[in-house]
Amino acid sequence: MYKIMTPGPVQVPENVRLARSRSTTNADLDPVFYDEYKELCELISELLHTKNETLILSGEGILGLEAACATLTEPGDRVLVLDNGIYGAGFADFVTMYGGEPVLYTTDYLNEIDVDAFAEFLKDNHDFKYAAVVHCDTPSGVLNDVHRICPLLKSYGILSVVDSVSGMFGNELDIDQGQMDIVCGGSQKAVSAPPGLTFVTISDDAKKAMENRKVPVASFYCNLNIFKDYYEKQWFPYTMPISDIYGLVAAMENIKNDADLYTRHHKIAVATRKAIEEAGLTNHLQSGFSDTVTVFNVPEGLTANDILNRMQEAHGIMLAGSFGDLEGKVIRIGHMGASANEADMIATLAALDETLAYLGWEAKATLVESFQKNFV
Repeated sequence: MYKIMTPGPVQVPENVRLARSRSTTNADLDPVFYDEYKELCELISELLHTKNETLILSGEGILGLEAACATLTEPGDRVLVLDNGIYGAGFADFVTMYGGEPVLYTTDYLNEIDVDAFAEFLKDNHDFKYAAVVHCDTPSGVLNDVHRICPLLKSYGILSVVDSVSGMFGNELDIDQGQMDIVCGGSQKAVSAPPGLTFVTISDDAKKAMENRKVPVASFYCNLNIFKDYYEKQWFPYTMPISDIYGLVAAMENIKNDADLYTRHHKIAVATRKAIEEAGLTNHLQSGFSDTVTVFNVPEGLTANDILNRMQEAHGIMLAGSFGDLEGKVIRIGHMGASANEADMIATLAALDETLAYLGWEAKATLVESFQKNFV
Protein backbone atom coordinates (compact mmCIF):
# COMPACT_ATOMS: atom_id res chain seq x y z
CA MET A 1 0.00 0.00 0.00
CA TYR A 2 1.19 3.48 -0.86
CA LYS A 3 1.37 6.37 1.56
CA ILE A 4 -1.11 8.69 -0.14
CA MET A 5 0.17 12.26 -0.23
CA THR A 6 -1.98 13.43 -3.13
CA PRO A 7 -4.46 16.35 -3.08
CA GLY A 8 -7.35 13.94 -2.74
CA PRO A 9 -8.26 11.22 -2.23
CA VAL A 10 -6.27 11.16 1.00
CA GLN A 11 -5.47 8.68 3.75
CA VAL A 12 -8.48 7.46 5.70
CA PRO A 13 -8.25 7.18 9.51
CA GLU A 14 -8.92 3.77 11.03
CA ASN A 15 -12.01 4.90 12.96
CA VAL A 16 -13.58 6.08 9.69
CA ARG A 17 -12.86 2.75 8.01
CA LEU A 18 -14.31 0.84 10.95
CA ALA A 19 -17.42 3.04 11.07
CA ARG A 20 -18.19 2.00 7.51
CA SER A 21 -18.33 -1.65 8.63
CA ARG A 22 -21.25 -1.09 11.04
CA SER A 23 -24.32 -3.24 10.61
CA THR A 24 -26.81 -1.42 8.44
CA THR A 25 -30.55 -0.99 8.44
CA ASN A 26 -32.95 -0.21 5.60
CA ALA A 27 -32.04 3.43 4.95
CA ASP A 28 -35.34 4.06 3.13
CA LEU A 29 -37.61 2.86 5.93
CA ASP A 30 -35.88 3.15 9.29
CA PRO A 31 -36.80 6.43 11.07
CA VAL A 32 -33.62 6.15 13.17
CA PHE A 33 -31.52 6.57 10.02
CA TYR A 34 -33.46 9.68 9.02
CA ASP A 35 -32.49 11.13 12.40
CA GLU A 36 -28.85 10.10 11.91
CA TYR A 37 -28.73 11.64 8.43
CA LYS A 38 -30.32 14.89 9.61
CA GLU A 39 -28.02 15.13 12.64
CA LEU A 40 -24.99 14.67 10.39
CA CYS A 41 -26.22 17.38 8.03
CA GLU A 42 -26.67 19.70 11.01
CA LEU A 43 -23.16 18.90 12.25
CA ILE A 44 -21.68 19.79 8.87
CA SER A 45 -23.58 23.10 8.91
CA GLU A 46 -22.29 23.78 12.42
CA LEU A 47 -18.68 23.05 11.43
CA LEU A 48 -19.02 25.40 8.45
CA HIS A 49 -20.52 28.15 10.61
CA THR A 50 -23.85 28.37 8.84
CA LYS A 51 -27.53 28.19 9.62
CA ASN A 52 -28.13 27.04 6.04
CA GLU A 53 -29.38 23.52 5.41
CA THR A 54 -26.86 20.90 4.37
CA LEU A 55 -27.74 17.98 2.10
CA ILE A 56 -25.54 14.91 1.59
CA LEU A 57 -25.69 13.44 -1.91
CA SER A 58 -24.63 10.01 -3.09
CA GLY A 59 -21.81 10.75 -5.50
CA GLU A 60 -18.31 12.21 -5.75
CA GLY A 61 -17.79 15.96 -5.31
CA ILE A 62 -18.53 16.81 -8.94
CA LEU A 63 -22.12 15.70 -8.37
CA GLY A 64 -22.64 18.57 -5.93
CA LEU A 65 -21.21 21.09 -8.38
CA GLU A 66 -23.37 19.89 -11.25
CA ALA A 67 -26.46 19.65 -9.03
CA ALA A 68 -26.00 23.26 -7.92
CA CYS A 69 -25.76 24.47 -11.51
CA ALA A 70 -28.55 22.19 -12.73
CA THR A 71 -30.98 23.34 -10.07
CA LEU A 72 -30.22 27.05 -10.40
CA THR A 73 -29.80 27.37 -14.17
CA GLU A 74 -32.77 28.01 -16.44
CA PRO A 75 -32.58 28.42 -20.22
CA GLY A 76 -31.18 31.84 -21.09
CA ASP A 77 -29.82 32.65 -17.62
CA ARG A 78 -26.59 34.64 -17.67
CA VAL A 79 -24.11 33.07 -15.27
CA LEU A 80 -20.78 34.59 -14.28
CA VAL A 81 -17.93 32.06 -14.14
CA LEU A 82 -14.85 33.20 -12.25
CA ASP A 83 -12.01 31.59 -14.13
CA ASN A 84 -8.50 31.51 -12.72
CA GLY A 85 -7.98 27.77 -12.92
CA ILE A 86 -8.98 24.58 -14.69
CA TYR A 87 -11.88 23.83 -12.36
CA GLY A 88 -13.09 27.41 -12.47
CA ALA A 89 -13.36 27.33 -16.24
CA GLY A 90 -15.09 23.95 -15.99
CA PHE A 91 -18.18 25.51 -14.44
CA ALA A 92 -19.00 26.93 -17.89
CA ASP A 93 -19.71 23.40 -19.15
CA PHE A 94 -22.32 22.80 -16.44
CA VAL A 95 -23.98 26.13 -17.17
CA THR A 96 -24.11 25.44 -20.91
CA MET A 97 -25.50 21.90 -20.63
CA TYR A 98 -28.46 23.21 -18.63
CA GLY A 99 -29.25 26.00 -21.08
CA GLY A 100 -27.52 28.93 -19.42
CA GLU A 101 -25.18 31.49 -20.94
CA PRO A 102 -21.78 31.41 -19.19
CA VAL A 103 -19.81 34.64 -19.10
CA LEU A 104 -16.20 34.05 -18.10
CA TYR A 105 -14.26 36.48 -15.94
CA THR A 106 -10.80 35.16 -16.76
CA THR A 107 -7.71 36.21 -14.85
CA ASP A 108 -4.12 35.11 -14.35
CA TYR A 109 -3.84 31.39 -13.56
CA LEU A 110 -0.81 31.96 -11.33
CA ASN A 111 -2.58 34.18 -8.83
CA GLU A 112 -5.69 34.41 -6.72
CA ILE A 113 -8.53 36.59 -8.03
CA ASP A 114 -7.82 40.26 -7.40
CA VAL A 115 -10.97 41.20 -5.49
CA ASP A 116 -10.51 44.94 -5.96
CA ALA A 117 -10.23 44.51 -9.75
CA PHE A 118 -13.24 42.21 -9.67
CA ALA A 119 -15.22 44.85 -7.79
CA GLU A 120 -14.46 47.34 -10.57
CA PHE A 121 -15.65 44.81 -13.18
CA LEU A 122 -18.94 44.29 -11.34
CA LYS A 123 -19.79 48.00 -11.34
CA ASP A 124 -20.72 47.80 -15.02
CA ASN A 125 -21.26 44.03 -15.33
CA HIS A 126 -23.68 42.60 -12.80
CA ASP A 127 -26.65 41.28 -14.75
CA PHE A 128 -26.18 37.67 -13.66
CA LYS A 129 -28.43 35.17 -11.89
CA TYR A 130 -25.52 33.59 -10.07
CA ALA A 131 -21.75 33.35 -10.12
CA ALA A 132 -19.57 30.26 -9.75
CA VAL A 133 -16.22 30.47 -7.98
CA VAL A 134 -13.67 27.89 -6.89
CA HIS A 135 -12.36 28.19 -3.35
CA CYS A 136 -9.29 25.97 -3.95
CA ASP A 137 -8.53 25.08 -7.57
CA THR A 138 -6.62 21.84 -6.99
CA PRO A 139 -4.76 21.49 -10.34
CA SER A 140 -2.68 24.59 -9.51
CA GLY A 141 -3.38 24.91 -5.78
CA VAL A 142 -4.68 28.47 -6.03
CA LEU A 143 -6.94 29.68 -3.21
CA ASN A 144 -9.52 32.42 -3.81
CA ASP A 145 -10.82 34.72 -1.09
CA VAL A 146 -14.46 33.66 -1.19
CA HIS A 147 -15.09 35.53 2.07
CA ARG A 148 -14.63 38.79 0.13
CA ILE A 149 -15.90 37.67 -3.28
CA CYS A 150 -19.30 36.34 -2.21
CA PRO A 151 -20.43 39.41 -0.20
CA LEU A 152 -19.48 41.51 -3.21
CA LEU A 153 -21.69 39.37 -5.42
CA LYS A 154 -24.50 39.52 -2.86
CA SER A 155 -24.39 43.33 -2.90
CA TYR A 156 -25.55 43.16 -6.53
CA GLY A 157 -28.15 40.45 -5.87
CA ILE A 158 -26.02 37.78 -7.54
CA LEU A 159 -26.23 34.32 -5.99
CA SER A 160 -22.98 32.42 -5.42
CA VAL A 161 -21.99 28.81 -5.99
CA VAL A 162 -18.69 27.94 -4.29
CA ASP A 163 -16.63 24.84 -5.08
CA SER A 164 -14.82 24.14 -1.81
CA VAL A 165 -14.33 20.43 -2.41
CA SER A 166 -10.55 20.79 -2.05
CA GLY A 167 -10.53 23.72 0.35
CA MET A 168 -13.11 22.83 2.97
CA PHE A 169 -11.73 21.83 6.40
CA GLY A 170 -8.17 22.60 5.31
CA ASN A 171 -8.71 26.32 4.80
CA GLU A 172 -11.06 28.09 7.18
CA LEU A 173 -14.56 28.63 5.84
CA ASP A 174 -17.31 30.70 7.47
CA ILE A 175 -20.31 30.42 5.18
CA ASP A 176 -22.64 32.85 6.94
CA GLN A 177 -19.98 35.50 7.43
CA GLY A 178 -19.06 35.13 3.75
CA GLN A 179 -22.73 35.31 2.62
CA MET A 180 -22.28 32.22 0.44
CA ASP A 181 -25.41 30.75 -1.13
CA ILE A 182 -24.41 27.25 -2.22
CA VAL A 183 -21.17 25.68 -1.03
CA CYS A 184 -20.06 22.23 -2.18
CA GLY A 185 -17.68 19.85 -0.41
CA GLY A 186 -16.57 16.26 -0.87
CA SER A 187 -15.74 13.31 1.35
CA GLN A 188 -12.35 12.38 -0.12
CA LYS A 189 -10.33 15.56 0.46
CA ALA A 190 -9.60 17.20 3.84
CA VAL A 191 -12.62 15.40 5.32
CA SER A 192 -10.54 12.21 5.10
CA ALA A 193 -13.25 9.73 4.17
CA PRO A 194 -13.35 7.54 1.06
CA PRO A 195 -14.70 9.01 -2.20
CA GLY A 196 -18.42 8.73 -2.83
CA LEU A 197 -20.21 11.55 -1.03
CA THR A 198 -20.71 15.23 -1.67
CA PHE A 199 -22.44 17.70 0.63
CA VAL A 200 -24.06 20.97 -0.29
CA THR A 201 -25.11 23.87 1.93
CA ILE A 202 -28.01 25.90 0.57
CA SER A 203 -29.09 29.40 1.62
CA ASP A 204 -32.71 30.57 1.75
CA ASP A 205 -32.03 32.87 -1.22
CA ALA A 206 -30.77 29.93 -3.27
CA LYS A 207 -33.80 27.83 -2.26
CA LYS A 208 -36.17 30.55 -3.42
CA ALA A 209 -34.44 30.76 -6.78
CA MET A 210 -34.50 26.97 -7.23
CA GLU A 211 -38.10 26.51 -6.12
CA ASN A 212 -39.48 29.43 -8.17
CA ARG A 213 -38.13 28.23 -11.50
CA LYS A 214 -40.29 28.69 -14.58
CA VAL A 215 -39.22 25.40 -16.16
CA PRO A 216 -38.49 22.03 -14.51
CA VAL A 217 -34.92 21.04 -13.71
CA ALA A 218 -33.56 19.00 -16.61
CA SER A 219 -32.34 16.20 -14.35
CA PHE A 220 -33.52 13.98 -11.53
CA TYR A 221 -30.30 12.97 -9.82
CA CYS A 222 -28.81 16.47 -10.14
CA ASN A 223 -31.92 18.21 -8.82
CA LEU A 224 -31.51 19.56 -5.28
CA ASN A 225 -35.24 20.30 -5.09
CA ILE A 226 -36.05 16.59 -4.80
CA PHE A 227 -34.81 16.62 -1.20
CA LYS A 228 -37.39 19.16 -0.09
CA ASP A 229 -39.08 18.11 3.19
CA TYR A 230 -37.32 14.73 3.11
CA TYR A 231 -37.27 14.56 6.92
CA GLU A 232 -40.91 15.55 7.43
CA LYS A 233 -41.99 13.07 4.78
CA GLN A 234 -39.50 10.38 5.91
CA TRP A 235 -38.66 9.87 2.27
CA PHE A 236 -35.34 10.03 0.41
CA PRO A 237 -35.42 10.54 -3.36
CA TYR A 238 -33.06 7.59 -3.72
CA THR A 239 -31.55 5.05 -1.34
CA MET A 240 -28.77 6.59 0.73
CA PRO A 241 -25.37 4.80 0.80
CA ILE A 242 -25.68 4.08 4.50
CA SER A 243 -22.16 2.69 5.09
CA ASP A 244 -20.63 5.77 3.49
CA ILE A 245 -22.82 7.96 5.70
CA TYR A 246 -21.61 6.12 8.82
CA GLY A 247 -18.02 6.74 7.74
CA LEU A 248 -18.76 10.41 7.18
CA VAL A 249 -20.19 10.69 10.70
CA ALA A 250 -16.87 9.47 12.12
CA ALA A 251 -14.89 11.79 9.83
CA MET A 252 -16.92 14.83 10.87
CA GLU A 253 -16.57 13.92 14.54
CA ASN A 254 -12.80 13.79 13.97
CA ILE A 255 -12.94 17.29 12.54
CA LYS A 256 -15.11 18.55 15.38
CA ASN A 257 -12.64 17.23 17.95
CA ASP A 258 -9.51 18.51 16.18
CA ALA A 259 -8.76 21.85 17.84
CA ASP A 260 -5.47 22.19 15.91
CA LEU A 261 -7.00 21.51 12.49
CA TYR A 262 -6.48 24.81 10.69
CA THR A 263 -3.28 25.80 12.49
CA ARG A 264 -1.68 22.49 11.55
CA HIS A 265 -2.70 22.76 7.90
CA HIS A 266 -1.31 26.29 7.69
CA LYS A 267 1.99 25.49 9.41
CA ILE A 268 2.59 22.49 7.15
CA ALA A 269 1.73 24.45 4.01
CA VAL A 270 4.00 27.38 4.86
CA ALA A 271 6.92 25.13 5.83
CA THR A 272 6.53 23.04 2.66
CA ARG A 273 6.53 26.08 0.36
CA LYS A 274 9.59 27.51 2.09
CA ALA A 275 11.37 24.16 1.77
CA ILE A 276 10.58 24.09 -1.95
CA GLU A 277 12.11 27.55 -2.40
CA GLU A 278 15.18 26.92 -0.25
CA ALA A 279 15.94 23.71 -2.13
CA GLY A 280 16.01 25.65 -5.41
CA LEU A 281 12.71 24.38 -6.77
CA THR A 282 10.00 26.81 -7.89
CA ASN A 283 6.54 27.06 -6.39
CA HIS A 284 4.12 27.13 -9.29
CA LEU A 285 1.95 29.95 -7.96
CA GLN A 286 2.82 33.57 -7.31
CA SER A 287 0.00 34.19 -4.81
CA GLY A 288 -3.12 32.58 -3.39
CA PHE A 289 -1.49 29.55 -1.84
CA SER A 290 -3.89 26.96 -0.41
CA ASP A 291 -3.14 25.24 2.88
CA THR A 292 -4.19 21.89 1.40
CA VAL A 293 -1.77 21.43 -1.50
CA THR A 294 1.69 22.54 -2.61
CA VAL A 295 2.42 22.67 -6.33
CA PHE A 296 5.94 23.05 -7.73
CA ASN A 297 7.30 23.18 -11.27
CA VAL A 298 9.13 20.12 -12.60
CA PRO A 299 12.85 21.02 -12.71
CA GLU A 300 14.45 21.41 -16.11
CA GLY A 301 15.88 18.16 -17.36
CA LEU A 302 13.44 15.98 -15.41
CA THR A 303 9.95 14.75 -16.17
CA ALA A 304 6.91 14.54 -13.93
CA ASN A 305 6.63 10.80 -14.58
CA ASP A 306 10.26 10.25 -13.56
CA ILE A 307 9.58 11.88 -10.19
CA LEU A 308 6.20 10.24 -9.59
CA ASN A 309 7.38 6.77 -10.56
CA ARG A 310 10.51 6.92 -8.40
CA MET A 311 8.50 8.14 -5.41
CA GLN A 312 6.10 5.20 -5.77
CA GLU A 313 8.53 2.44 -6.68
CA ALA A 314 11.40 3.29 -4.35
CA HIS A 315 9.55 4.89 -1.45
CA GLY A 316 5.93 3.73 -1.61
CA ILE A 317 4.69 7.32 -1.59
CA MET A 318 2.11 8.62 -4.02
CA LEU A 319 2.29 12.24 -5.18
CA ALA A 320 0.30 13.67 -8.10
CA GLY A 321 0.98 15.37 -11.38
CA SER A 322 -1.67 17.63 -12.87
CA PHE A 323 -3.74 17.82 -16.04
CA GLY A 324 -4.94 20.15 -18.76
CA ASP A 325 -2.35 22.83 -19.54
CA LEU A 326 -0.36 21.75 -16.47
CA GLU A 327 0.03 18.11 -17.49
CA GLY A 328 3.66 17.08 -17.16
CA LYS A 329 4.69 20.51 -15.87
CA VAL A 330 4.08 20.34 -12.11
CA ILE A 331 4.12 18.01 -9.13
CA ARG A 332 1.43 18.29 -6.44
CA ILE A 333 1.94 17.36 -2.80
CA GLY A 334 -1.29 16.94 -0.86
CA HIS A 335 -1.24 17.92 2.80
CA MET A 336 -4.92 17.86 3.63
CA GLY A 337 -6.93 16.08 6.28
CA ALA A 338 -5.32 12.92 7.63
CA SER A 339 -2.30 13.50 5.38
CA ALA A 340 -1.62 16.88 7.01
CA ASN A 341 0.72 15.73 9.74
CA GLU A 342 4.37 16.39 10.47
CA ALA A 343 5.59 12.79 10.35
CA ASP A 344 4.13 12.02 6.92
CA MET A 345 5.42 15.30 5.49
CA ILE A 346 8.93 14.59 6.78
CA ALA A 347 8.84 11.11 5.23
CA THR A 348 7.52 12.52 1.96
CA LEU A 349 10.10 15.28 1.67
CA ALA A 350 12.97 12.97 2.63
CA ALA A 351 11.86 10.62 -0.15
CA LEU A 352 11.58 13.54 -2.56
CA ASP A 353 15.14 14.59 -1.63
CA GLU A 354 16.39 11.12 -2.55
CA THR A 355 14.29 11.00 -5.71
CA LEU A 356 15.56 14.30 -7.07
CA ALA A 357 19.17 13.40 -6.24
CA TYR A 358 18.75 9.97 -7.87
CA LEU A 359 17.46 11.67 -11.02
CA GLY A 360 20.50 13.95 -11.11
CA TRP A 361 19.01 17.21 -9.82
CA GLU A 362 21.28 19.13 -7.44
CA ALA A 363 19.46 20.83 -4.56
CA LYS A 364 20.60 23.97 -2.75
CA ALA A 365 19.30 22.57 0.53
CA THR A 366 17.52 19.43 1.63
CA LEU A 367 13.76 19.63 1.59
CA VAL A 368 13.35 17.73 4.83
CA GLU A 369 15.80 19.87 6.83
CA SER A 370 14.28 23.08 5.46
CA PHE A 371 10.80 21.86 6.32
CA GLN A 372 11.79 21.00 9.90
CA LYS A 373 13.48 24.38 10.33
CA ASN A 374 10.42 26.26 9.07
CA PHE A 375 7.77 24.16 10.81
CA VAL A 376 7.15 26.61 13.62
